[in-house]
Formats: sequence, structure tokens, C-alpha cells
Amino acid sequence: MTTSPTRFRPARSQDRLRPGARALRDVVGRATAQRRALPSLLIIGGQRCGTTSLYKALAQQPHLFRPVWRKGVHYFDVSYERGSDWYRSHFPYESTVARAAARHHTEALCFESSPYYMFHPAAAHRIRSTLPGVRVVVLVRDPVERAYSAHAHELARGFETLPFEAALAAEDDRLSGEEERMVTDPRYSSPAHRHQAYRTRGEYAPQLERLAGILGRDRIHVIDSHRFFQEPEPVFADLLGWLGTRVVTDPAFDRHNARVRLPLADSVRQDLQRHFEPYDEQLGEWLGRAPSWRV
Repeated sequence: MTTSPTRFRPARSQDRLRPGARALRDVVGRATAQRRALPSLLIIGGQRCGTTSLYKALAQQPHLFRPVWRKGVHYFDVSYERGSDWYRSHFPYESTVARAAARHHTEALCFESSPYYMFHPAAAHRIRSTLPGVRVVVLVRDPVERAYSAHAHELARGFETLPFEAALAAEDDRLSGEEERMVTDPRYSSPAHRHQAYRTRGEYAPQLERLAGILGRDRIHVIDSHRFFQEPEPVFADLLGWLGTRVVTDPAFDRHNARVRLPLADSVRQDLQRHFEPYDEQLGEWLGRAPSWRV
């Protein structure tokens, strides 16, 4: 593998299939589901932490296979009732993966990225049931910046109407009882839990401990996204090594989904930093070092 200078370039918009074409692909995929591979890797979060950038880098490797036509399948969070054949329909044939492994003389595998999996209270149990040997990768980012970025994202998409400070003040009431409802009724979907948990989603350590208790700590790989953007090559190579494979072709590392925002008020930033301090300290045990934003 040749070494090339690190560069992050602006991302291009992604083409989307029309509903009719999407329905046809679902039908064809279901009909051939038993011949299709299941993923060995899930990018499960965190939201607004660089998951799209990592997904794009992985997708450039000829022996790593993304879903056939959509990035986030969202099976284990909001589409679980569709069944495992629907899930398998998103991935290439097992024979395609096997040929890639033989061609490149290394492990080949499928992956997908659905950043809500990490936060959804039922997703980990569903993942273990369907993919008992799967590995998951989690990206973490300064939770203050993550919260502010998530708010701008949800505001732009129409899932939020309140200003950032007001949304933070409303968060506890909005989320009250929602996880319990989601666990009790698998069909229940909570827009507040999915789109308005700005502070709670940045409490990474409890989410990681929950995942470890269900999936096993050795199946979880945590990446500090600040380090990934600063030193993508070693971080990327380390991830592939953990997966039992290697970098086959030099990827171009892109920045995705960045938004220009007004500066965050110092008082709000300081309040959030104090809130996240104990969670960041616990996160250091997962990273093997203090989080980059606390150094």
C-alpha cells in the first residue's frame, strides 16, 4: 500500500432511489435473502460523530461491502418488524464476498451504519439475537459540540423548533418515560428519543457499558473522532486490524454532514462541560486515554 498525504475533501450529495425502484429492490432482495451475507461490522454511533465519514472510507475498500443501496438500514431500531429476510436483502451475495476474500487474500466482510443503534434501548438485544458474532464500532466526539451539532441537524430537518437552550431545558420532560415505552411496546417509536436527546446521547459511557453487558466488551471498538479526523490513516488501519483484515487501497477521507453554526454561548458551553465531566472521565477507560477534548 502506498502512502499518500492525508486530505479531507467536501462530500458530494448522495443519489437516492425513487420509491418505486426502492420497492422493486426490496422484492428482489427478499427473494434472494438466504443467499446473501449478513454484516460482520456495525457502525452504531454516536450520532453527529463522524459515522458517515468512516462509512465512506470503509466503502472504498474492495473487500468491504456496504448495503447495496442505502447507508443506514435502521433494522435494529425502527424497522425490526420487517424481519430478517428484509434485513439480509440489503447485502450482497455470500459468493460475492467470498470471491473478494480470495482475490485480495484477506478477510472480506459486510458492514452497515445506523447511528441510532447505540442509543436505542432495544437495539443491542436485537443485534445479539440476529448477529451473535458481530463487532460494533462507536465514534465519540466532544459531547458539547455533538449536542450543538445535533440540534442544528434536527432543526434543519424539521424535527426541532426550539432554540438550543430551550431544547436543553425541555429534554428531560420530552424523554420522560420514552425508553420504558419503547421496551414495553416494540412497535412504539419515539420522535423525542430519536431526534431531541441532545445532552443524553453525549453521555457515552453508560451506553457503552450497556452494550458491553449485552454484546461483550471485546466486540466493541471505540474511536475518538477528533483523532480520526487528525490522523485518519493509523486510526483506520487499527480498526481494520481489529476486524482481522487490512487496508487494500488508500482511501480518501471525506468530511460529511458539517454545518456552519453560530458560536455557542460561553455560559451554555460551560454548563454542558460540567455536566459531561464525569461521563468523559469514564469514557477514558474505553479509549485508553483521556478524550481529546479534555486534554
